[in-house]
Amino acid sequence: MEDNSLPFVSIVLPIRNEGAFIERGLASVLRQTYPKDRMEIIVADGMSTDDSRKKILGLAANSEVPISIVDNVKKIAPTGLNRAIERAIGDVIIRVDGHCEIEPDYVANCVDILRSGRAEGVGGPIETVGETPRAVAISMAMSSNFGVGGSAFRTVKDREMFTDTVAFPGYTRKIIDRAGAFNEELVRNQDDEYNFRIRKLGGRILLSPMIRSRYYSRSTFSSLWKQYFQYGYWKVRVLQMHPKQMSLRQFVPFVFVSSVILLAAIALFSDIGRVLLAAVVGMYFLANVAASIYVAGSRVWAVPYLLLSFAILHTSYGLGSVFGLIAFRNRWSEWSNRTVATE
Repeated sequence: MEDNSLPFVSIVLPIRNEGAFIERGLASVLRQTYPKDRMEIIVADGMSTDDSRKKILGLAANSEVPISIVDNVKKIAPTGLNRAIERAIGDVIIRVDGHCEIEPDYVANCVDILRSGRAEGVGGPIETVGETPRAVAISMAMSSNFGVGGSAFRTVKDREMFTDTVAFPGYTRKIIDRAGAFNEELVRNQDDEYNFRIRKLGGRILLSPMIRSRYYSRSTFSSLWKQYFQYGYWKVRVLQMHPKQMSLRQFVPFVFVSSVILLAAIALFSDIGRVLLAAVVGMYFLANVAASIYVAGSRVWAVPYLLLSFAILHTSYGLGSVFGLIAFRNRWSEWSNRTVATE
């Protein structure tokens, strides 16, 4: 029997070419303990060229929860989120990725916290997993403080806390209506920018250990490089839009990579430059080795993979920031004009 006292929930998934994962991801949504007649699933498909859409339609044919597909012709996450939310009728909107699985009580726990009024946005810690030895090592690196600098939803597992952003968030419709659409310029980091806007409106983002999910990490070093290069690149635009959104840990890779580039240039003409370059690279290498051994623990086989994973995480993010500063060098005036306009 339908319980109209419970809020209706719209679960939105922006995806593109997730044929390898979409069935297990959607299956986890369909296993929710929340009443099936109080949910809908909207998949924003970024014009997938694999069998993602076929698999979604196959699940939809036998699903108790209505599953619909909207075209995301621009093929990026923020446009997909906006098209799905435009279609959504829920009082609560929960964003899920095609590359993850959520626990059966995920929706119920999101709704409970949002209904309590403790927060306007809520999410939980994610367990990053891999399906090959290399992917396992990548997931270990992405879940460590050395790898990601203490990102709460990746490293905090055992306590509830207010934070700046969460993965796979649930929001009240009221706060979405106030915050507006996701910024469609941001290929990456759109969640960080959106959650900052919510907090600027007085909204609270809560990380709860009761809300759990699994995220399947990248399985190749090349895909990990591309992912974190884009994070660093687009973080520059977020910095230009909202300087106060940034935290110290997000500048560390840029400072490291910039220092190496500068010292490498000086080393071409100076002995002091060569000494300083060797010192910086040497200290990083030692820190990387120590962190890799510590994170690997008894899984000694993972140490070489971790060494490379950490180096990719830090170098690609830092280099992405460098390229972002170059690409967006003429966009700083937009922030200056916005600041003057709000004074």
